[in-house]
Amino acid sequence: MSDVRVLILPGRGNSGEQHWQSIWESNHPAYQRVLQKEWDNPDLDDWVQALDAAINHDQTPVVLVAHSLSVSLVSHWAKHHSGPVKAALLVAPSDVEAEDYPPGTVGFAPIPLQPLPFRTVVVASTDDPKVTLARAEQFAEAWGATLEIAGAHGHLGSAAELGAWDFGARLLRGLIGEKVDKAVLE
Repeated sequence: MSDVRVLILPGRGNSGEQHWQSIWESNHPAYQRVLQKEWDNPDLDDWVQALDAAINHDQTPVVLVAHSLSVSLVSHWAKHHSGPVKAALLVAPSDVEAEDYPPGTVGFAPIPLQPLPFRTVVVASTDDPKVTLARAEQFAEAWGATLEIAGAHGHLGSAAELGAWDFGARLLRGLIGEKVDKAVLE
């Protein structure tokens, strides 16, 4: 896997110890978390700058693993930046344009809806309180992404108690280029 870097992009608040992103990072020391200066009141410009620096650290192909608010971050980054991104796994997008989205983020709305210039998989839950399934479908279609439905697991974060989240790990392995048994995903 040395020919691909995996960047972990947590959402607002960062991902705690029981979050599948943290478990993946613990299980795969080569995976790198993109750290942000401010996790609780994020500013898009700061987050994009940190992501761009991590992506363009060198020219090794990158696979992005974004959760929640960082799904929007990826679409904003791709609108104005470029780098050696091979693919992205975008899990549980937060709809920052929804009327009930909590205050405290700066610059994330509106969410860019242009096609992403790399292979993309959007993963949605059927009962996510931060995005409707119809809106997740709209995002996937606009970004030119494949949509995968993970079942009813809320926002697909720590509260879902997904552990190492085998479903998502198989999707990631497919994006990295490792052989995946498709029957396991059905």
